Amino acid sequence: MLLTTAEEALARAGTPLPASAVMPDLVAALRSRGRALLVAPPGTGKTTLAPLALADALDVDGAAGRRVVVTEPRRVSVRAAAQRMASLLGEDVGGLVGYAVRGERRTGPRTRVEVVTTGLLLRRLQRDPELAGVGAVLLDEAHERALDADLALALVVDVREVLRPDLLLVAASATPDQAPLRRALAGARPAGPAGRLPGGDEDAGEEVPLVVATAPVHPLEVVHDPPPAGLDLPRGLRVDPRLLEHVAAAVRRALDAHPGDVLVVLPGAREIARVSALVRAARPDVDVLALHGRTPRAEQDAALRAGRRRRVVCASAVAESSLTVPGVRVVVDAGLARVPRTDHARGLAGLDTVRVSQASAVQRAGRAAREGPGVVVRCWSAADDARLPPRPEPEVATADLAGAVLDLACWGSPRGEGLALPDALPAGAVAAAEQALAVRGLLDADGRATGLGRAVAGTGVDPRLGRALLLGARAVGERRAAEVVALLSEDGLLGRGGPGSDDVVAAWRALRRGDDPARTGRWEQEVRRLRSGLRAQERGSPADLPGAAAARTGDEEAAGHVVALAHPERVGRRRRSVAGGPGRDELLLAGGTGARLVPGSAWAATGAASGPSATEVRQDWLAVALVDRPVGGTDAVVRAAAPLTEAGARAAAGPLLTTAREVAWEGGTGGDVVARRVERLGALVLAEAPLADPPRELLEAALLEGLQRAGLALLAPSEGAERLRQRLAAVRHALGDPWPDVSCGALLAAAPTWLAPELAGARRRADLARTDVAGALRRLLPWPQAARLDELAPERLALPSGRGARLDYADPAAPVLAVRLQEVLGWQAGPRVVDGRTPVVVHLLSPAGRPLAVTADLASFWRGPYAQVRAEMRGRYPKHAWPADPLDG
Repeated sequence: MLLTTAEEALARAGTPLPASAVMPDLVAALRSRGRALLVAPPGTGKTTLAPLALADALDVDGAAGRRVVVTEPRRVSVRAAAQRMASLLGEDVGGLVGYAVRGERRTGPRTRVEVVTTGLLLRRLQRDPELAGVGAVLLDEAHERALDADLALALVVDVREVLRPDLLLVAASATPDQAPLRRALAGARPAGPAGRLPGGDEDAGEEVPLVVATAPVHPLEVVHDPPPAGLDLPRGLRVDPRLLEHVAAAVRRALDAHPGDVLVVLPGAREIARVSALVRAARPDVDVLALHGRTPRAEQDAALRAGRRRRVVCASAVAESSLTVPGVRVVVDAGLARVPRTDHARGLAGLDTVRVSQASAVQRAGRAAREGPGVVVRCWSAADDARLPPRPEPEVATADLAGAVLDLACWGSPRGEGLALPDALPAGAVAAAEQALAVRGLLDADGRATGLGRAVAGTGVDPRLGRALLLGARAVGERRAAEVVALLSEDGLLGRGGPGSDDVVAAWRALRRGDDPARTGRWEQEVRRLRSGLRAQERGSPADLPGAAAARTGDEEAAGHVVALAHPERVGRRRRSVAGGPGRDELLLAGGTGARLVPGSAWAATGAASGPSATEVRQDWLAVALVDRPVGGTDAVVRAAAPLTEAGARAAAGPLLTTAREVAWEGGTGGDVVARRVERLGALVLAEAPLADPPRELLEAALLEGLQRAGLALLAPSEGAERLRQRLAAVRHALGDPWPDVSCGALLAAAPTWLAPELAGARRRADLARTDVAGALRRLLPWPQAARLDELAPERLALPSGRGARLDYADPAAPVLAVRLQEVLGWQAGPRVVDGRTPVVVHLLSPAGRPLAVTADLASFWRGPYAQVRAEMRGRYPKHAWPADPLDG
């Protein structure tokens, strides 16, 4: 029995594992329900013992020979877990315990436990949904809620429900707060349109057994060591260098104050390299090791075994779980994490540096107390600790979903419909992913995988790169396509900083030369894997796979073509200089995003070329391989690019090519209609020509847009038309419907109706400017109302003097009559309009036209203020009438 053998080995080594106590409960739960959630803190041995217990259970239950597949989120965790189990059984890896990661497999005919990356299990499920020869699946570190892990859980649950009810399924978590995982294990569909079945219930599904192991409680001292005030917050991939210096100083203090090895948790490889260098320079008496996804295998192995001297292991979040780093009694936590972030509107994905969550901080701290009393030094204050988010966001909420959406489409469940996902896929992110996949020909209009989409999904890389691999092999040859895609897919091979580091071709040539043997080794291994996959895909790819036969091209053209095949929306053209030609260090990308080159770019428009391939540094076109998302509204930053020509851009980014008749209003309030035939590559205009006979409906739409921008002034209304509008507004104010609303906003909204004849005959601004606005406004009036307008809102009023005076209706609630006082002598009361509903405000003027009084109640004016006005004005204007009784006229 494998588990018995392992327990005996542990007993001899004097290293008991608490998870062993709950293995009988786990096996019993699986025999009863076929699935279970195993919760065990780091250090309890769940990763080591649970797979062996499952293998033994399969033997006892008559499924001898069937494998236990264990998934880990990272390659380094896969190797470490397999090595640990094999060593307990007294074997080498590849015997009873084996592993498989991308590009490497160590298994044999005797293998009973196979440890794989979660992504590899997804590929295997697509090829063999029944998982032939597999008796149990254990999804380790499910609490991390990585996107691949969520998908794998949903697919395996689907397999159990439809094809393999005998398949045992365990999700293992280091934290107990995992309700979404437990619901998914039970087969419950998530709330929301992406996961809900017609008539389904998100709480449906049987209860899933929960098996909990407890860890020995070793004392853990928590020390807060915040950095000096004034440090910049993380932004994108940027971490303030002063924080890294503070972390290195905290490590030195920990070495002096506490025994044991020190584990330093940092967000990524750059930060690990910087802190490692600082600690190594200050403390030559200790061994400083790096542990992250790109660390060479020999160095990973060294970090995972005890050393002869004290060690400082600088690790990424890979050390948060899955792994045991022996000898660690102190954890120094920088308090940062890297998470995927996607700008779905611009189609740009990347990583952001964020504050660690409380749950992750607890996980990291636990590494110090796995083997005995420990200390965690947190490089933030106790006050900041209380403000940390309780747990990290599930990756599905922030990541680019293109790969997941393609996987689900290939599975036959577009958008995850009908699958027991822990959380529903966000609708906006799904829509953006489907658009990106459809543009590349990988999904059809119904969201189902095309033949090309299925072939791309089988490549085992991001769909964008998979498309570039398959189509690039036909265009530039298998070897070169695989080499460029390997360069794009392996983290850390591009955009490392420094002059000329954004030159894809220069980086490609450096790898070929072997300037950095470790990097070249990683790259060559991926190239071999991709080429092997290409040959396998050739047997199953659709016969009508698009793309021309391989042509004789140089490295520059080949690199640009493959990059553009992967990222057609990142094909960029240099923005024009003020003089009209190329020359600025800014690009407009086909996706519509602005981008700028880094200082010292190999593609700078001025100065000497700094990259070996930069023979055309002043060229207009680039294929952008690596770009930082815009932060705070700025342009994106190009980290790596390859040269391209317009012809190459047309060939590689063909799905974005459009030719359209465009009739639009351009130029804001002073603009006009522009009609042209335009050829575009996404947002980039390639060619344009005037459109002689634009469609009438497009012209009318453009003219209406101009009206919205420029307002009614575009019609050049006459003074009479404006007075008519004001009179109509006055009647509308007093009587309401059916009198029309003639406010500017209402008229603009109703322009297609009352301006229909003018719009039908106009082609440009000048045509609208000739509109008889008064006549057009009268179209708004039904006949009975039109006949009464002059009665209700007369343009002029007859005065007692016999003269007629114009009314000003600028204020619809208070029309104004401005007249000399002598002309209204004899009027007992002021005039009213609109059937007597609206009083007229009378502005009484002197014989010289100067204001004397303003009143809406003329009778009150005659009885009161008039006497004083008369007294003051008689002497000044003796020739004009100022009767004592103004009502006598």
